[in-house]
Amino acid sequence: MGQSNSTEQRFQSFAEFYPFYLAEHANPVCRALHYSGTLSAIAIMIWCLSSGQYGYLPLALLAGYGQAWIGHFFFEHNKPATFQYPLWSFMGDWVMLKDWLTGRIKQRLPKE
Repeated sequence: MGQSNSTEQRFQSFAEFYPFYLAEHANPVCRALHYSGTLSAIAIMIWCLSSGQYGYLPLALLAGYGQAWIGHFFFEHNKPATFQYPLWSFMGDWVMLKDWLTGRIKQRLPKE
């Protein structure tokens, strides 16, 4: 199952943090929910901005974080890294999505 991130770790750079981030997303369903959440959030933001329906922008956060947190709580069984590392976790989500879209995610995931 997922690793516990309760141990306080200090990272000096995003490059140092990203392997930890990927280890916290070892479950493929958790990662899929992250991808779906991020892409849903993008779609909602584009719709809100293009239609002028700015009041619905908070739904982008709900779509993105809601799906990701379901992945952590029900599939990965760990606490989202965003609680401890909000900026680097936000960045990690985008890099993980890029790695998935470019077909590089499997080679970047930690070996078990």
